[in-house]
Amino acid sequence: MIKVAIAGYGNIGRGVRGALERVTDMELVAVFTRRPEQVKKEIEDTPVFHSESYSLPGDTQIDVVILCGGSKEDIPVQGPAFARVFNTVDSFDTHADIPGYFQRMDSIAREYGHASIISAGWDPGIFSLERVLGDAFLPGSKGYTFWGRGVSQGHSDAARKVKGVVDARQYTIPIEGAIQQVRSGGTPDFSRKEMHKRLVYIVAEDGADREEITREIVEMPNYYAEYDTEVIFISREEMETEHVAFPHGGFVLTSGLTGTSSRQILEYKCQLDSNPEFTASILAACARAAFRLHGTGYRGAFTILDFPPGLLSPHSSDSLRSRFV
Repeated sequence: MIKVAIAGYGNIGRGVRGALERVTDMELVAVFTRRPEQVKKEIEDTPVFHSESYSLPGDTQIDVVILCGGSKEDIPVQGPAFARVFNTVDSFDTHADIPGYFQRMDSIAREYGHASIISAGWDPGIFSLERVLGDAFLPGSKGYTFWGRGVSQGHSDAARKVKGVVDARQYTIPIEGAIQQVRSGGTPDFSRKEMHKRLVYIVAEDGADREEITREIVEMPNYYAEYDTEVIFISREEMETEHVAFPHGGFVLTSGLTGTSSRQILEYKCQLDSNPEFTASILAACARAAFRLHGTGYRGAFTILDFPPGLLSPHSSDSLRSRFV
């Protein structure tokens, strides 16, 4: 059994717990959280520790820690801290900062003898792999990624960090006309705002400066500044009744030529009832891969592009070849 711990017990942390219950080769042995007393009441059958302890009693073994916090403030701090003590998996999703984060994690994991899989999820993660495959199979092609319509965990978390915000839900909405242009064989150069718009629902503190909240959100680099963003203020009751689900999805399209003029279009689609639960399931599979990488002597940081996909599966290599190839 691969012994797994969770760091952060929000939507993704709960999703990881559920994902581990659906497999037979991994078990949840500990939870790290900033709210240990509260979480203990929810999961009485699992030891709970404060997330800043980074250590456990001597009789508790952990093979991999799955980091389930947000990318804006949590993972950049917790990733390097936990990688000093454990093998780790995370879903760091600030695309512009991934190269720098990888270098930090790679240096620390190598120094302390661990394996850390970073930026694991469906994007970055599965979509990253689809983009690489499209580029490899169709040299000189153009790739397009469309997200939504759905709730972005990372963007919602970033909006929640704004002063005066009690809760936030951000919907990414693809521009349908742009998708159809690519599907019909066009290869336009889109700006970001020509591909997506962002809709943010905000529950604000009483007396909060709503104009300042709106300004800070729409001008936030790497999250909102590059898009047409609309901020809508709603009540706590509206948030709890109309925005409780976390659907998402998207498309990766690659359009290119083979031979002299044959147009080839590759399309990968995912449609998710629950963004956090699907992300959590990917993280759990990556925990299996991190355990195997470490067990065969690999040290440092990895993305889903850096190891064989068979390491994600609970099945043997022989079974994979006979069932899936």
